[in-house]
Amino acid sequence: MDMEVRESFSLKKFNTFDIEVACKYFVECEREEELLEFVRSYELNPEEVLILGGGSNFLFTEDFDGVVFYPTMQGCEVVGEDGDDVYVRVGSGVVWDDFVAWAVEHGYGGVENLSLVPGHVGATPVQNIGAYGMEVGESIVSVEAVDIVKGEKVTIDAVTCRFSYRDSIFKHEWKNRFVVTYVTFRLSKRPVFRLHYGSVHDEVIRLGEISLKTIRQAITRIREAKLPDVKVLPNAGSFFKNPLVERAFADSLIEKYPSLPVYPVDEDHVKLAAGWLIEFAGWKGKVIGHAGVHEKQALVLVNTGGATGIEIAHLANEIKKSVFLQFGVWLEAEVNVI
Repeated sequence: MDMEVRESFSLKKFNTFDIEVACKYFVECEREEELLEFVRSYELNPEEVLILGGGSNFLFTEDFDGVVFYPTMQGCEVVGEDGDDVYVRVGSGVVWDDFVAWAVEHGYGGVENLSLVPGHVGATPVQNIGAYGMEVGESIVSVEAVDIVKGEKVTIDAVTCRFSYRDSIFKHEWKNRFVVTYVTFRLSKRPVFRLHYGSVHDEVIRLGEISLKTIRQAITRIREAKLPDVKVLPNAGSFFKNPLVERAFADSLIEKYPSLPVYPVDEDHVKLAAGWLIEFAGWKGKVIGHAGVHEKQALVLVNTGGATGIEIAHLANEIKKSVFLQFGVWLEAEVNVI
């Protein structure tokens, strides 16, 4: 497919909240050469650019008066091996869960706990997606991208990406400056299984022998039981990050709320379970207008039908205020609000 540039283009099918918004220009591209040619032909400002993958991490509150890039590079190939490690180069347009399925099928570990996370491969280094005790940044070796400012192709190593909890340099200084085209992952032929998070261990044991396949099955079951299907109930997965707080502050909260789940980070810090805070504050299952909090998982905000982005953003703000007043904890959105 040749690169397509479309004007006044609807993004309804390109955001999992199913919000009816449009962009000024929509650029779909599956070849780096065409993308390079395009960005060299125009002077682009990152503030007027948005890079979309599966659209599972965006909440649009209005039309986007700029250029949306939608990279669709495909392919998944082993490009090297080193002892027990294997290096796999994957196109940014590949559906993330399809890649996880491929890795598990080939017996390569390192991404199995990220089963069923929505979106495309190209968005994973930007967001540093994580779930069930695993983050994608641990497996990424390098990111290939097109720099829209300089009009050149670059390869960025994992250290330069500055991965941290649900974060990377692509969300800060380099926001919307690089269109990711390929990501290279280091996976293991002798994986170390991570079963300590939540109910993963018990679910795997129920399925039989511990393996990459049973871990993927277990996490898929857990996620499907808790998270609504975006085709049935539009949403963007977990809307808020688990807040990072000082251990001493967490201890004072636990004195008041003994059932509050905490996850150790380092000697001085822990993460609190945002879903628990929201549920305890009374928001689980609540609906305001056409926006609601999912009845099974309080971290997930949903479009109950015909919601605007502003309605969902308003609900998110009300939840943030409520949690802050009750616990003194300010929740941060994991979803990008446009």
